[in-house]
Amino acid sequence: MTDALGWRRKFGVLAPSTNTIVEPDFYAMAVPGVTSHFSRVHLRGEDLSDDAELGSACERVLPCEPDYMVMSTETFRDGADGNRGLVARIKKITGLDVATGAEACERALRAYGARRIGVITPYQPAGDADVVRFFGEIGFEVTAIEGLRCPTAVSIAHVTEDELRAAILDVNTPDVDAIVQCGTNLSMLRLADEAERWLGKPVIAVNAATWWMALRENGIKDRVYGAGSLLREY
Repeated sequence: MTDALGWRRKFGVLAPSTNTIVEPDFYAMAVPGVTSHFSRVHLRGEDLSDDAELGSACERVLPCEPDYMVMSTETFRDGADGNRGLVARIKKITGLDVATGAEACERALRAYGARRIGVITPYQPAGDADVVRFFGEIGFEVTAIEGLRCPTAVSIAHVTEDELRAAILDVNTPDVDAIVQCGTNLSMLRLADEAERWLGKPVIAVNAATWWMALRENGIKDRVYGAGSLLREY
């Protein structure tokens, strides 16, 4: 017997309690037979670096018997080792494989054959430093970065397309092979798809990359339109 709606796969998704973007983004990229089941990681106050209660969030989603886990909180923190440690922690708690935004962006960049990247984040300088460190440790060069310095976790979702368009143009230097947007509460799914047509190069929204990794890791090859060339062509 299989789940009536999630007959191909059920994903357990961990998202920050402040996040209002990743859940509708994942629903917008839905494919038949795959369902997403969200569990909120409680953030105490507005601290963007607080990942308290991660274990509890995992335990809250396990009763629905997901086949795979998706991590949609900050996954660039403390560089490549930090991401690997986070994956190991979730695997230990759940016994399931995990897609993270950081690893998904790495896989996407390798699929495109990109090496030099421009990056857009909603973070403060410490968060930007983590992003630059992560990509540097796995062999990519961040040649330009635009941190939007959002004052709170909730305010990340208030960034407009006009602001993001300006940020894309700022980091699109001539030596950039691809542009990566970090921060799962930053709404850039549709704009990334459009920007690829203006710029003629990959523009990777982290939520699209994470969903792509989760699907492909589970043998699901469906093409998704309107979220960038990664889900459409790879």
